[in-house]
Amino acid sequence: MSEIRPHIEVGVLGGTGMVGQHFIRFLENHPWFRLGWIGASERSAGRAYAEATNWRLDGVMPAAVRGIRVSEARPGKGAPRVLFSAMDAAAATEIEQAFAAAGHVVVSNSRNHRMEPDVPLLVPEVNPDHLTMIPHQQRRRGWEGMIVTNPNCSTVVLALALAPLRRFGISRVLASTMQAVSGAGYPGVASMDIQGNVVPFISGEEEKMQQETQKILGDFAASPPAIHPLAAKVSASCHRVPVVDGHTVAISVELRDCPAMGEIAGAMAGFQSHPQQRKLPSAPPHPIIVMDEADRPQPRRDSGRENGMAVFVGRIRTCPVLSCKFVALGHNTIRGAAGAAVLNAELMMTEGLLS
Repeated sequence: MSEIRPHIEVGVLGGTGMVGQHFIRFLENHPWFRLGWIGASERSAGRAYAEATNWRLDGVMPAAVRGIRVSEARPGKGAPRVLFSAMDAAAATEIEQAFAAAGHVVVSNSRNHRMEPDVPLLVPEVNPDHLTMIPHQQRRRGWEGMIVTNPNCSTVVLALALAPLRRFGISRVLASTMQAVSGAGYPGVASMDIQGNVVPFISGEEEKMQQETQKILGDFAASPPAIHPLAAKVSASCHRVPVVDGHTVAISVELRDCPAMGEIAGAMAGFQSHPQQRKLPSAPPHPIIVMDEADRPQPRRDSGRENGMAVFVGRIRTCPVLSCKFVALGHNTIRGAAGAAVLNAELMMTEGLLS
């Protein structure tokens, strides 16, 4: 379905920050989307992007965006209909709602709307049916536009790894994260706090992982429109570790049907969904890659593979307390942020939501 697609002009809200830069890098040379507008704060508005932005990513700023004149992040400033939001949480609620009310499609990485009952919290391989909530969202809020969100950067790793196991009946989940410093943004964690150290607290992270996972793996009911959370209990413990990119999650799961470890590995390795079937440009051929090596996955060696869009799972084994346990890894600023939102928009395009 991806062979013949017109270029759709898109914009990035909060484009001068770290997540905004990841959006700009990920959208470079995209076959469906053409970045032509960048919105940011008043202090950046009116300046060329190259002047308004301190580029923090590896390599150089893409040439195509250097001369784009930054606009103020509010409707009526020539913004295209489709917008990716990298807005800071302190400002995202009002700005995203204003654009949606004005008829824009807001595909957001911000946390502000994720748990609202009429807003899809989307992982395209896991819950594409949650997009059917959009007409209800528009009726309820009186919007011509819409807001769709992607999960927290650690939640997407957990949700993708668990999705193939739903057929076995998920009862309980224990997850312990080892999260990269890039997840804290820039300037992030002070070097004296993280070098040679582990920080066993990330504000709000455990609650987000628990609640978001239940929503993503929940069922959509059409009448009345509602997303019923996964009934399983989810417990998360989150830690910041001295790794640049890549969130690692150690997961134990209780499964009702008690499958063999080979069945679990096979379900994960063979897992595919709408993005793979529709050949979406940013979708990895296999969203979960099962690794047999005893010491993998590893952030430095694996998180950037498959353009940063796959989740890597290893050490699948019996758990003496629950049913099974394994390690999952994903790239937090790509699959956990910019890449996730772009993949969401690609799925939305094939559903006719961007036309």
